[in-house]
Amino acid sequence: MKATLRHGLTLLLTMAMMTMSLAVQAERKLLDRVVAIVDDDVILQTQLEARVNTIVGRLSAQGTGLPPRQMLEQRVLEQLIAESVQLQMADKMGMRISDNELNETLANIARSNGMTMAQFESQLAEEGVTYQQAREQIRNEMLTSRVQQRQVGNRVRITDNEVENYLQAQAGAGSDGAEYRLAYIFIQVDEPGNEASVRQARNLADNLRQQILDGRDFREVAVAESDASNALEGGDMGWRSESQLPSLVAPVVPGLEPGVPSAVLENNSGFHLVMVMDKRGGEQQQIIEQHKVRHILVRPSAAVTEAQAEQRIRDIYRQLQDGADFAELARELSDDPVSGSDGGNLDWVSPGQMVPEFEQAMLDADVGEIYGPVRSQFGWHILQVQERRKQDVTAEARESQARQAIYQRKFEQELQNWLREVRDEAFVEFKGEFADMNPQSEEADPS
Repeated sequence: MKATLRHGLTLLLTMAMMTMSLAVQAERKLLDRVVAIVDDDVILQTQLEARVNTIVGRLSAQGTGLPPRQMLEQRVLEQLIAESVQLQMADKMGMRISDNELNETLANIARSNGMTMAQFESQLAEEGVTYQQAREQIRNEMLTSRVQQRQVGNRVRITDNEVENYLQAQAGAGSDGAEYRLAYIFIQVDEPGNEASVRQARNLADNLRQQILDGRDFREVAVAESDASNALEGGDMGWRSESQLPSLVAPVVPGLEPGVPSAVLENNSGFHLVMVMDKRGGEQQQIIEQHKVRHILVRPSAAVTEAQAEQRIRDIYRQLQDGADFAELARELSDDPVSGSDGGNLDWVSPGQMVPEFEQAMLDADVGEIYGPVRSQFGWHILQVQERRKQDVTAEARESQARQAIYQRKFEQELQNWLREVRDEAFVEFKGEFADMNPQSEEADPS
């Protein structure tokens, strides 16, 4: 009897534990259910919820209004799909972000915001983001950025004529180099060759502009309606100098009052609105100190140990102190073949051109002094600053900014095209409550 009772209790306990286990599994599956399949990857409900919560926290902190939750989830899901496609591409390309590189990037982000790492983690916690989540998100952003640079950057070509025309146009417009904090909305035309599709997109853009004029927050509209890749950041484009303005908006931005949307702008891809959120600065003359410098390099190698390399550079230093000719020793002994063949000459060097150790030595050396030895990532150096001068590099800086601005304009246009291409080419299947986002399959032809 007791054995039977014990057996019955054991059976009941086992069934109860199985029921609890099944309930836990069911809850886990509910929390982690698949919401989309993207090629060889899946997106889980927990990923979607975490990203939505992050965006809601950030936009709320900015005072930006939010669209309905369902609309926001759909837009965030599309963002996650685009990321998944690009991360899979990065994996196939063998791209990796090391922990050291990631740590350095996070430290730079904290520093640029005037925070210590501890303060940065506290700020993340206030926004509902764990430090580990932030690490992975930044890692993914770094990977997608590299994929975009490789895939889209290769499409961008800039000619000298384009730079010259750009500078002439700036001069003709009397540009003063002011900077603008911009927000941006893009309404894509789904079928550019279809008049009804173009008209529908135009009407939407006109309607949104009127809503903004009537008081609706520009950033809220961007989150809810913009087709641009930065929509979920409220359309924020950051600070742009006049030379960095996209070509479509460059003619209108300088004349816009902050807080007032532009007229609806049109190009082949769709319709656009831009708003100046803030404005600052103007062009100033750029004067830098340049150094005419030469050096001799001894590089450690498989055949030359670190100690041997250091001994050789010290021997060279003694020869120079005893009156040996710098140029002759550079030609004979330097492991830098380019400068060595020219007597060690590096010509005029501007700030930032050299590695930090070499640049600091260059700043510390007196004109004419044989300075060293100095260790850098390239090996052991002896250097001599032959002259110093103040140089007006405003023209060179302007040309460099022009080239960068043209590149950025072309890159942004090509990026939108490329993102649309990779999204169209990807296999995407929505699941659960998002299943109605799947394209409707065509009816089979009965014939």
